[in-house]
Amino acid sequence: MSKHKIPLTNREISWLYFNDRVLQEAADETVPLIERIRFLAIFSSNLDEFYRVRVATLNRLTNVNSQVKEVLGYNPKKILGEIKNIVVKQERKFDHLYEDVIIKELAKERIFIINENQLNVSRGQYVRQYFLQKVLSNLVPVMLDDDKPLPELKDRAIYFLVKLTHNNHKQKVRYSLIEIPLDNMSRFLVLPETNNLKFIILLDDIIRYCLEDIYFIFEHNTVEAYSIQLTRDAELDLDTNVSEKFIDALTKSLQKRKKGKPMRLLYDNGMPLDMLTYLVAKLDLDADALIPGNRYHNFKDFIDFPNVGSPELEYPKLPPLRVKGLTVNKSILSQIATRDFLINLPYQSFDYIIHFLREAAIDPKVTEINMTLYRLAENSKVINALINAARNGKKVTCFLELKARFDEQANIFWTNRLEEEGVMVNYGLLDYKVHSKLCLVTRREKGKAVHYANLATGNYNEKTAQLYCDHSLFTSNKKITSEVKTFFNSLNKKTFHHHYQHLIVSPLETRTKLTALIDAEINNALAGKKAWMILKMNSLSDEAMITKLYEASNAGVKLQLIVRGMCCLIPGLPGYSTNIEVISIVDKYLEHARVWIFGNEGDEKIYLSSADLMTRNLDKRVEVGFPVLDKEVAREIRDIISIQLKDNTKAREITRSNNNPYKKQGKIKYRAQDDIYTYLKTKNQQP
Repeated sequence: MSKHKIPLTNREISWLYFNDRVLQEAADETVPLIERIRFLAIFSSNLDEFYRVRVATLNRLTNVNSQVKEVLGYNPKKILGEIKNIVVKQERKFDHLYEDVIIKELAKERIFIINENQLNVSRGQYVRQYFLQKVLSNLVPVMLDDDKPLPELKDRAIYFLVKLTHNNHKQKVRYSLIEIPLDNMSRFLVLPETNNLKFIILLDDIIRYCLEDIYFIFEHNTVEAYSIQLTRDAELDLDTNVSEKFIDALTKSLQKRKKGKPMRLLYDNGMPLDMLTYLVAKLDLDADALIPGNRYHNFKDFIDFPNVGSPELEYPKLPPLRVKGLTVNKSILSQIATRDFLINLPYQSFDYIIHFLREAAIDPKVTEINMTLYRLAENSKVINALINAARNGKKVTCFLELKARFDEQANIFWTNRLEEEGVMVNYGLLDYKVHSKLCLVTRREKGKAVHYANLATGNYNEKTAQLYCDHSLFTSNKKITSEVKTFFNSLNKKTFHHHYQHLIVSPLETRTKLTALIDAEINNALAGKKAWMILKMNSLSDEAMITKLYEASNAGVKLQLIVRGMCCLIPGLPGYSTNIEVISIVDKYLEHARVWIFGNEGDEKIYLSSADLMTRNLDKRVEVGFPVLDKEVAREIRDIISIQLKDNTKAREITRSNNNPYKKQGKIKYRAQDDIYTYLKTKNQQP
């Protein structure tokens, strides 16, 4: 199989198929209604980021020469055309779901989202009073001049393009822009209930209703307002000095991000042609950047849509389960000293990690804490615990990745906060993002340094830990902790260590070690032995790794893949992937764990990792995979993966046609996320 000749789905196109699975959840009638609205919001937010990053990158590549296109393996301009076709269809599906399905379903629940034309006199008075008291002072309308360029539009902000006309044709048509002030105001206003009917109006429509209160000084007979949203290039061009200069450069680049090249203009498809023509001329946009949308943009705000109806309109909030054998009313460290423990998020509580850090912060025998941090919660208990440790005289070193996309600003803030409190902050590495999720606590016991580690597949973020499915391992096993210590020593020196015996670390060794594990299964298959592997990840796009998986399939290795997001591998292709099955689970929680299981002639090898099988994770990031050595923990991981492979409710099959069919249901219905909760709950009740 020669390079660039193997069958692949383009990664951008594959990502759009993933986002379509999110849209499927919004369309699923078995999903509670408010949750369906939230899935629409997730779809919209995902698409915004896709345009800001991936489409921005493709736009940069459109002017490259044919040789570069050959290296890429595709024509960027052609892919941009395909993206637009798919996105337009998805936007139509989105509009249909919201306008023709969700709105009607809300009405059945006696909940009505009404616009400015549906206000009666009393509700109209209530809205106008709210506008005058709360909204008007936040509005800054800008009058547009034909001879002057359009003011700089903020990335992802919602604006109204307003047109004022007069019956007297001698009067000049006036245009104006108003930014909808979402930074400091709720998008939704719940109106007074009437006859047990609930009414909600959007801030957009409150402003529409009160346009006359804004433009009364201009003579006009009609005033029209249509919403627009500009999505800009969000990639950063940085000077690569990792130092205080780097923080300064990053801060300046973040300011530039707001003024990046326009990637997409989403506009109300009801906008008259003359207004759209005026706008496009002012913005100097390519036709491919124009995406017709519905009346409301920035639908991501609907993630906070208020549930004014019954609790059944949302998923019930299940209480987090205890971890069998691990209690918080005695020393966490002393319990980890006896055996490994696995925290399965979000089914079990992230508080175990907080208790681990808090204990380390006050334990007189703890001398040192090392930790990698990538994305943090807004009010981070993790940070508070580390600060407390520093105040208690511990040596605390954090590897805080400043280049975590869209979290850069927050991480600069946390860097300054930690340094003020005496925590040593390492800003990461020059050309590599530190994406690993590790914490190492060092304790003096009988005159010797003893290490306790937490290794995870997801971020140390207590907010996302309530929504993301991840695994977090506590261990004092010297085989692992000694190598975690070596890993942190290397990071301190800004170097990479070779030849770990147990850890699988990017950028130097993940590709080669994972390839060796796959090769072992290939050799078993060629020798007539049973050979198989199960790989779970967020994304699969690295071409060399896909080539290796095709090779394994052709050798007779059975591969079962669970890939939530983009999957560039095409299953079921004769001569390539007839032994490969791929499913994607999209449900109420976001599947985020990376799990690798190899048959190994009956002596299974199980690894957890922070790395997806993407080129950046294998070659350009600092990632850590780690073996599951405790037999009880290994059995638990294996059981959870088996439950996921059985899912026939929320699992979609990734197929050659990329139409996201749900796995066929048999006589018994399996839903992995419900079944895992039940499994862990039952296990916890066993003696």
